[in-house]
Amino acid sequence: MMRRESFPIASIYVPVKRRTELNPKTVDELAANILQAGQQTPILVRRDGERFILVEGLHRLEACRKLGETNIFCYLVDARKH
Repeated sequence: MMRRESFPIASIYVPVKRRTELNPKTVDELAANILQAGQQTPILVRRDGERFILVEGLHRLEACRKLGETNIFCYLVDARKH
């Protein structure tokens, strides 16, 4: 079973290919929801040396960043590199 952990947002790298999927309207909607109810679903990251690579949850990550959060709840997963 995966354990929810908190990691610094600054240590999470978003691959260039993933950044093109960003929808600003979705980020705004999620930010409003997170502000009201908190982050309900952790993002998925994998370890890459000292940093973490985003696997899933780009919009949640950007919503938390927009709200000025310094940490985000994550699940650390073993994902293969593409």
